[in-house]
Amino acid sequence: MAIEFAEVSLTGDREDNQDRAAVVTGDGTALLVVMDGMGGHAHGARAAETGCKVLLELYRAEHKPLFDPLGFLHLALGRAHAAIVSIGNKIAMDSRPRATCAVCLVQRGEAYWAHVGDSRVYHLRGGAVVTRTRDHSHVEQLLRDGSIREEEVPSHPMRNFVECCLGGESAIPEMTISLRQPLEDGDVLMVCTDGVWSNLKDPEIAGMLKPSAKANGSTKPALAKLVEKAVAASAPHSDNASAASLVWRH
Repeated sequence: MAIEFAEVSLTGDREDNQDRAAVVTGDGTALLVVMDGMGGHAHGARAAETGCKVLLELYRAEHKPLFDPLGFLHLALGRAHAAIVSIGNKIAMDSRPRATCAVCLVQRGEAYWAHVGDSRVYHLRGGAVVTRTRDHSHVEQLLRDGSIREEEVPSHPMRNFVECCLGGESAIPEMTISLRQPLEDGDVLMVCTDGVWSNLKDPEIAGMLKPSAKANGSTKPALAKLVEKAVAASAPHSDNASAASLVWRH
């Protein structure tokens, strides 16, 4: 397996960056992670940092390729949740550190992913979206129920209300874990926070995020432009915007 990967995290119009993005590889496998911190400046950043650290440490400790990828994702998100809960035990419930998360594992020509909240995973092929995760959010539920249309989502007053996240209460949050996703040569996988996708349509994202022949097949230049465009599209009130991407080749 050969992969090309990239990660970008921009502060946008916020005072500080509470997002974290990471790519780590080992023995023919790769893990993409983004965390979007919630709960005030210091608490949000700490939640994202803590959750990301737990996921990366657990991945590094695994024998590779992983025997049970889906079990790993469930366990890892549960451990990340517990770690974020623990740093907020002495803080009032409304102010406790929290984070949304998206994580994608690639090995043996297959991808497995999971998310909590409104951070997303995208699987792209040939400049189009093969599939993407559906947010754990109020507007996503309204969309599924047919109460609102897709074009109403960006301006909906509850567009930023997530139904679940890591941290806060001790109970394990709802998490969505994919089935095995076979990959084809040149497929692109991206994990991103809502600061990236919130003011861009899926076709825009897929059209921009293509491997560059000038960059030896990497998505790094394209990912940087995509995240910069996302920030510009939300100015002067843009959120932190973070993403990590990977091109799979065999």
